[in-house]
Amino acid sequence: MLLVALVILWGVNWPLMKLGIADIPPFWFASLRLLLGAASLFLVLGLLGRLKLPHRADLPIVLSVGVLQMGFCLGAINTALLYVPSGRSAVLAYTTPLWVAPAAAIFLGERLTWRKLAGLALGLGGLMLLFEPASFDWSDGNALLGNGLLLLSAAVWALVIVHIRGHRWRGTAFELIPWQLLAGGLPLALVAWWHDGWGSIQWTPTSLAILAYNGPVASGFCYWAVVEVTRRLPALSASLALLAVPVVGLAGGALALGEALHAALLAGFALILAGLALVETGRARPDPTHAPD
Repeated sequence: MLLVALVILWGVNWPLMKLGIADIPPFWFASLRLLLGAASLFLVLGLLGRLKLPHRADLPIVLSVGVLQMGFCLGAINTALLYVPSGRSAVLAYTTPLWVAPAAAIFLGERLTWRKLAGLALGLGGLMLLFEPASFDWSDGNALLGNGLLLLSAAVWALVIVHIRGHRWRGTAFELIPWQLLAGGLPLALVAWWHDGWGSIQWTPTSLAILAYNGPVASGFCYWAVVEVTRRLPALSASLALLAVPVVGLAGGALALGEALHAALLAGFALILAGLALVETGRARPDPTHAPD
């Protein structure tokens, strides 16, 4: 249920982010959504009586998820959205399985069975169909920068996925996520203040509405959900399952922003589903009463 909600909520947010950075510079947009998400979860935890400082043993995961997955990746993605359509951005940002598969095998000992390798190949093939590299203008420097930032963010996110799977958690993901959002949002706010200044933000009804969604929902809820999904599924399975997000992002970009939508979408989606089926039907089901360490 968390995975389905995550795919829908993050998928529809790609065109919203594209609209948001039209009024709010990329670094400000990333920092404000993280800080709003942190504030909303601090409030919820306070009302529930569960607000507490992270355990010392959890500080590495607070920093890796907060600074890298949230801060760095969001800053890179929002900058890339200045030059790359939202649908294509969503596709490139979710090439994480390309990096997760070897990293999980090396650091976590996850076996690369023929099902996983075949599912990975099908899923990435679906992404390539969605991306359509033959239609890309390789002479455009801004486009190269944007696409490069998206691929770099995917690689960094893959490393964080492996860390999430390998870390021995002392606190729960729900208790740690506001601290992770804060760890990602504060450095981005300093960068935004230095790079753009506060006066660069255009406060409009649209930008306020988009921030209201991106703070509590797309940041607060969705980052908690993605950490929980990553903890409870093998690293490769989690990253492949999230390939459904760019499919929703492509459709949302086409409907909301009029971005070109080609027949390759259906073929790519079919390959992604086939890849997911291969990976998921081939792994042993865990005891549902067992919580991961």
